[in-house]
Amino acid sequence: MQTQTKKQCMTTKTIASCALLAALNIVLARLIGLMPNASSRFSIEAVPVFLAGMLFGPLAGGMVGFSADFVGCLFSGLGYNPLFCVPPILYGVFGGVFRRFLSGNVTIFRLLISFLPPVVLGSILYQSATLSYIYFKGPFMEGLIYFLSTRSIQFAITMLLDTVIIYILFRSGIFERLGYWPLKSANADQ
Repeated sequence: MQTQTKKQCMTTKTIASCALLAALNIVLARLIGLMPNASSRFSIEAVPVFLAGMLFGPLAGGMVGFSADFVGCLFSGLGYNPLFCVPPILYGVFGGVFRRFLSGNVTIFRLLISFLPPVVLGSILYQSATLSYIYFKGPFMEGLIYFLSTRSIQFAITMLLDTVIIYILFRSGIFERLGYWPLKSANADQ
């Protein structure tokens, strides 16, 4: 007789929480933020996506990042371009990848380390290359350098804001009261 492997699935509470985090991302990205020019936007939209990954795992975080970006683009009037969905997915995935690292003690330093990969790989490098390829009228490398320089400053600021906001949320104890944190051993591998 074969032993059944334990199937991991998302609970109704997890799905509902992820839907709320995706909705919060849409509100933060589309309604609350500062957009000084066409290629820069200062917002804290990554906070709910990163939290989804951190609280529910990389799959849930990636799904929240994708769905929030997809639905948000439909409301923006600019249309949806699948090339731009990679960074939000990375925020959720890396939030989940670093959840064990953060489960011991959520500190500003640990949060900054956890935010570095999605910020550098997704928001700065990948998104700058995509923006240069699609929108820059001129040589690709010239556009890439332009976007890298402006977006590096933009995301250094937003990464610090995102880190401080998540740190304050964890210090408030809200996730403990909701039963999402600290990670439970059976829940830690989702």
